[in-house]
Amino acid sequence: MHRLARTGGTAELLRWLAGRAEGWAGLVGPDGTVLHAASRTARAVVPDVAGLVAEGAGALTERGAQAYSLDTGAHTALLFPLSAGNPAAPVLVVVTPRPVVAGLATLLADVVQPLSLCRQAETLERKRRRVDLAESRGREAVLHLLMTGQLSIAQQVAGALRPRLPDPVRVCVVECSGDGRDEVARVCGEADGGRSWIVRCPVYVRHLILVMPAQEQGPGAAPTDESVAARVGDCVVGVSEPVPLADTATGYRQAFHALAVARELPSRHARFGVSPDPALVVGPAGRQWANDLLAPLLTYVPRRAQDPGSQELAATAASWLAFSSHATDHLKVHRNTLAARLKLIGELLGLDLHRLADQAALDLALRVRATPAPACTPEPAPYAAATRSGTRDAAGDLDAILCRPAVRDWAEQQLASVLGAEETLRTWLRCEGRLGPTAAELGISVPGARKRLVRLETVLQRSLLRPPSARYDLWLAVRSRDLADA
Repeated sequence: MHRLARTGGTAELLRWLAGRAEGWAGLVGPDGTVLHAASRTARAVVPDVAGLVAEGAGALTERGAQAYSLDTGAHTALLFPLSAGNPAAPVLVVVTPRPVVAGLATLLADVVQPLSLCRQAETLERKRRRVDLAESRGREAVLHLLMTGQLSIAQQVAGALRPRLPDPVRVCVVECSGDGRDEVARVCGEADGGRSWIVRCPVYVRHLILVMPAQEQGPGAAPTDESVAARVGDCVVGVSEPVPLADTATGYRQAFHALAVARELPSRHARFGVSPDPALVVGPAGRQWANDLLAPLLTYVPRRAQDPGSQELAATAASWLAFSSHATDHLKVHRNTLAARLKLIGELLGLDLHRLADQAALDLALRVRATPAPACTPEPAPYAAATRSGTRDAAGDLDAILCRPAVRDWAEQQLASVLGAEETLRTWLRCEGRLGPTAAELGISVPGARKRLVRLETVLQRSLLRPPSARYDLWLAVRSRDLADA
């Protein structure tokens, strides 16, 4: 009896009791509602068991007795409350054929205590899981606010949890194997001394996201990413550059790209290489272009109060550009809702969001808008003068932005590692980032095209095949180079 209580809990105890009684065993509420039940076999039938149980439970509650027996023509119902003196406590009920097996009443009296302890333990476990789920959802909400740039609200919500949000931060993405995410989260907390904000990724079920202080723990202490990779033999770790807390979304993209590189390294951890964000090099003209492009979206007022507003649509666009179809998990919306929002966004902005070129333009505009204005590279004097004189329409033409000297330098840096061997990359971008058409145009198999792109991930130190992907940055870089060559 006690072995079953430890290993199987309430369900196994009731199944065992049903076998001993050769009938039906269950826990019912004071009103006769069946909470748990088990029968001797799948075909064990007790005539009108629900009515019999309800009648017995009502009589037991009315009399306030510590045990009760109810006989019918062919069966006997034995009732024992799990907690004497507590009218709200569940009642153990066993319905057995007559005559009653010898010693069954004594057995039921003995099983009441372990059954009561099992139920209490299971109730506490359910409450603990609800608390854990609530905390996990709270942390996920804070991360979502950080990713959408709502820093003050994120800090207010995070104030009730621990630890406090650091600033500046490094974002770390840990890829686990199997169902070991909870154990890896514990290891991450120990490795970082409890300083990191640890969130279970809502999009990838094998990923943990750590928002950790940019400053290392102290002299002699191993970096968190190296420590976790060393302690957990089958995990992979990618870490971003130090970024302000307000740029958590940028840090996440960097960590995700570093994760793609780490998968190919024996050490299983990597840090993001130095690479400026394109939003930092577009200059004031690029900021004006982004504001003009996004104006219809940012000023949109829905016709009905229940429809998404401009802020929610902008967050939807950012999530979809980052996570593709996985945005449904990130935003907690149905795929039809996501499709309807994207259709509306495309109509408002005059963009075809099925085209990689328009996706890259929208991604750049959203990132420019999220970047503080003083951080943007100022215009060189000749370019600024040309813009003011009207000889170049930088506000309305993305190509004019991509021709900026700072953007051309950024593009050269992005493509330097694949210089002279861009065929696969250009074909993949020309095919809208789809593997099948890319393989067909290259004249190779789909697995062969995938292998080429995996090798490119290692060379470029960026994720290409899994979102968040570097395909928008690479499209902008290739387009900037083509404009310069033209």
